[in-house]
Formats: sequence, C-alpha cells, structure tokens
Amino acid sequence: MAPTHGQHGQSYGLVTKTEPEGSSTPDTSTPPTTRASTHGQHGQNYGLVSKTEPKSSPEPATPGTPPSAQGQHGQSYGLVSETESKSSTSPVNIVFVGAGAVGCFYASRLHHPTHNVHVSLIARSNYKPLVENGVKMQTHTFGDYTFTPAAVYPSVPAAASSSREWDYVVVTTKALPDRTDDSSLIAPLIGAKTTIVLIQNGVGVEEQYRRRFPNSPIISAVTVISAEQTSPGTIRQNRWTRVHMGPYTDSASMGEIRSGAAETTGVIDAVGSSNVHIDLGRRGTEAVKRLADWMGQLGGIRDAEVTDEIGLQTIRWHKLCINAAFNPSSVLSGGIGNADMVMDPELRLHLAGVMKEIWDAAPKILGRDDPFQGLAGPEKILKSTERNKGSKPSMLLDWEAKRPLEIEVILGNPVRIARARGVELPRMQSLYALLRSAQGLREKGVKGKL
Repeated sequence: MAPTHGQHGQSYGLVTKTEPEGSSTPDTSTPPTTRASTHGQHGQNYGLVSKTEPKSSPEPATPGTPPSAQGQHGQSYGLVSETESKSSTSPVNIVFVGAGAVGCFYASRLHHPTHNVHVSLIARSNYKPLVENGVKMQTHTFGDYTFTPAAVYPSVPAAASSSREWDYVVVTTKALPDRTDDSSLIAPLIGAKTTIVLIQNGVGVEEQYRRRFPNSPIISAVTVISAEQTSPGTIRQNRWTRVHMGPYTDSASMGEIRSGAAETTGVIDAVGSSNVHIDLGRRGTEAVKRLADWMGQLGGIRDAEVTDEIGLQTIRWHKLCINAAFNPSSVLSGGIGNADMVMDPELRLHLAGVMKEIWDAAPKILGRDDPFQGLAGPEKILKSTERNKGSKPSMLLDWEAKRPLEIEVILGNPVRIARARGVELPRMQSLYALLRSAQGLREKGVKGKL
C-alpha cells in the first residue's frame, strides 16, 4: 500500500519490505462520526505484565513470566494509571486467533491481569517460542518489554477445551474467504456472551461471521500500524498504534439495493437483508466501548477510536482506495514498489483512476453524501507515496513468497457490493479478473511471465 497523509501533514503508515501481515495501513483523518476513546492524561504508558501475574489454567502451555515490563531504558510501566481505572469487576477472557505482529501488539496492550483483563493467544508456527519465552516486544511507542499471555494454545480446539469462557475472540489472520471459512474455524470458541472482533484488511470480511453467528455482537476494526515479526516470538512495532473500531450488524445491506443486480462468481452475495438489528447494534456498541477503554486507559493506546457502523465501513472503504490501487498493481506490473509506481507516468494515471473510481462510487455504496470528506484524496496519496522509496505493498510480498493473496476482500467483494447497489467498478473488475487468473495459473503450475 502507499502511504497517505492527514490534513495537517501527519503520515499514515505503509507496508515495508519486511512486514509480513499486510496490515500496516494508510488511514487518514478521522471521519466526523468518529469519537476518540478515553486516554491517559498526558499520554503516559500504562502497565503490561506484573511480577504477580497469575498462572494460566493447566490445559494450555504457560509462558515464563518476566520480572516486569521494561521500557527501552529499563523503566517499569506501572499497572495503575493517574486516570480512573477501567478494571473489570469480574474476569474478562480475551483470545487472539493469529499470533502475528499485529495480533501480538494489540494483545500485549490489552493484557492486564491486575485489572481482571486476561489475554491469551492461539499460535501456530511460533507456538514453541511463545510458550518458552513469552512475546518479546520491541516497540517505537512503548519501549521494549516482554508480554506474557495468560495462556498460549497450539490450536482452536485446545483453546475451546480449556476452562475459560471467552468474552472476546479477536481474529487477526489474513482474510482469505476463498480458501478458508474462518468463521467455522472459530466456532468452538463462541459462546452466548462472546463478542467477535475482526482486525482484518478489505471489505465484506464480516459477512461470513454474521451469517454463522447471527446473535453474536461483532466488532469490525481497521488498524494503522507498522509492525513485523522479526523472528518467531519477537515483534517489532515500527510506528503508529491507531485502531478504528465499530459495531457490525448488517452493513452489507446498507445503501440503495437495485433489484436483480447482476453478480459475478464470488464469496458473498453482498445484498443482505434490510433489517436493522437494534439489539445487536446496542450490544456491539457497548462491547466496542469497553474494548476501547481498556486499550486507552490500560494499554496507553491514545488513538483507539470508536465510530458507528457506517463510520467504520467508511474507513474501510477509504483504506480500500489505497489497497485496491497499489496492491494488485504492484503484482501485475511485474513487481514494482510503491514509489516506483507513482513515478511512472502511466502507472500513476492508472493508480489515480482506481482510487477515483472508488471515491466516486462511495456515496451510493455507503449511503452518505461525500463520505470521504476530510480524508486524503488520490492526488495527496500519490504525492506522499513519492517519498516511500523502497517499500512494497503487502500483496507483492505475499506474491513473492508464493502465499495466497487477499484478492476477494480487496477486489472481489468490493466489485460485488458495488454491483448490488447498481454501481459498476470497471477498473477494479479488470484488476480482479487479471489477478485471479494469474494466481490460478501459478497454482496450477503453469509458468507465466509474472
């Protein structure tokens, strides 16, 4: 992705060559609907892991507990802030599905056993080092510290069979609905009181979860963070901490729906129902406020921001302007990075055209006049990308590593959702068709030019 800049020159981050998750995201000024959560008085950092952190239940492996959470110069971050504590009166159990860079960073900021907030991880390739040593955090914002989760599980079934009942299940894996149904994967974790949190790229990521869990509150989240796992169990946060969160009930149905709208083959039908889920919205709003309070007051994340449902989807679609333009184009152009693409006259015109196509369609898709008002426009995004020399979009990194691409949530779903509202996105549809074909041929072993 390419970087963007807000109204006052602040920079919103990009994917670097080493970033594995594709989730450092250029996002811009907060839309008018967004309100910030409560934060510390002077931006002070709040506590991480204490000496007295309770051990986990015997079912999962329990990482070793560090003496304390230490900053870059050895200072300890206290567990009680100067502001009013947001401790829970009863234990809150949170599990992160996906122990990559983004997941571990936000998990480490939420985990506060002395405030009754207990965070566990479900890890795969990095399970062993996390069990043995915890998560070594090297952060630009909070210094260096070790995050010791309440428990580390090797799989979803292991977490589901533990004695814990999960209040929040946070999904931070790549969104690949054409490959796996992650809603089915997390089903054993979901109980009557569970809130599902989706920290994933693209649009339409929530739909499969809503269909499988019609009565569960869902929080949709978009991050602005540059982070990477430099080695198994070691996470480096390079810059930014922002996370936008909002409830999700049935956003796929919002906006005008044209009867009989044509569909391409794909993952979601994007039509949905026209029902307004008042109770789900209320429960989701309450859950997202609690989560933002814990992130802000306990975790020291001063830009954990809460918005309404359409406000959050607006942020997703604005981020899509950058993702949908830069990610597939970097692959289809033969492996060109962000800055090199915008310096090529024809590619620059192409990138601007893709972003403008989404920009022009957004009012009808989102059901609001000028939904991107106050956010960086295509030309500002392109201009700022000129300085982002050496960086590569996350999709290009995945292509080079022969990993599956997030084609559906970045290209396919937007095309289908727009079409269901009577809007065609021809540039996006072309990128979708070409990239799907390229990936399909490669997976069949057909040698191509890319």
